[in-house]
Amino acid sequence: MKAVRIHEYEKMPSLDEVDNPKVTGPWDVIVKVGAAGLCRTDLHVIEGQWAPIQNPDLPYILGHENAGWVEEVGSAVSNVSVGDTVIMHPLVTCGLCPACRAGQDSHCSNSSFPGLNADGGMAEFLKTNARAVVKLDASLQPKDIAALADAGLTAYHAVRKAAKWLFPGSHAVVIGSGGLGHIGIQSLVALTSAHIIVVDRSEKALELAKSLGAHETVLSGDDEATLDKVKEITGGGADVVFDFVGEQGMEKVGPRMLKGRGDYYVIGYGGNVDLLTIDIISQEINVIGNLVGTYQDLVELMTLTAEGKISLTTAVYPLDAFDDAINDLDQGRLIGRGILVP
Repeated sequence: MKAVRIHEYEKMPSLDEVDNPKVTGPWDVIVKVGAAGLCRTDLHVIEGQWAPIQNPDLPYILGHENAGWVEEVGSAVSNVSVGDTVIMHPLVTCGLCPACRAGQDSHCSNSSFPGLNADGGMAEFLKTNARAVVKLDASLQPKDIAALADAGLTAYHAVRKAAKWLFPGSHAVVIGSGGLGHIGIQSLVALTSAHIIVVDRSEKALELAKSLGAHETVLSGDDEATLDKVKEITGGGADVVFDFVGEQGMEKVGPRMLKGRGDYYVIGYGGNVDLLTIDIISQEINVIGNLVGTYQDLVELMTLTAEGKISLTTAVYPLDAFDDAINDLDQGRLIGRGILVP
């Protein structure tokens, strides 16, 4: 089969011919890939940022946002059948460790992470397991929802955690209306009654945010002017800030957008959060990390998607145009999410 593999960090991946994956265990599921999402994490993988964390053996296949059709199953698999349309939770988990027992799949101590430390889905076929597959409503097509497996799941997970604080009259600031942020906006609309303010440097991204339900938008540029505008709109600061960028200086400005006792949700990454401890104490603010989401989060997200409350804005590329997709993402030319279709 054809597969996009990384051979060396700081180098463009290549399209290789490799063996198809095979069922070797009773819980294995082989999926014919219908679509694989392209994520900023893929850029960070290529840069080598994930190497000390995931320590993968090179070369391996990229792609951690995957959906498709069940091709083959192991002898113990009963939750899906050949031909079913499925989306995959990003992690392949054990089901037995304390985190799995508590329903916190993304913290499984025995997991593999296809696309980060194992072969992913930028290929014609993907091997996963029964715990990772979510059977989809017949109305959903892989190319329309693949990126919800990570970008959508991560955004939804953060909003789901914050929803109890976002009552009528509260303010939520969304930094970044890109691949993750535009799902975060829709999740906020679906789950909360907050007044939603979106900050982005792209006018097109802000237009998208407005169309998805944002109440107000702020075009970022000068940090202090951006901060002043947000504080003016919120009457002094937001209850919750969702930072879907986490770099390029926004991680310095984001926490300053909070009011006292506010929560700063870190979803995007690449920068450094640098806060004075006296500011954390005196304002009683919280910094909260977000790592993908649980299997249950993904089930809920797909329910909202089938109901038409969540949708992806995408740009579709054939698999052999992966380098064009990567360059478009890296250069900021993508609005929404890049999708590779084998």
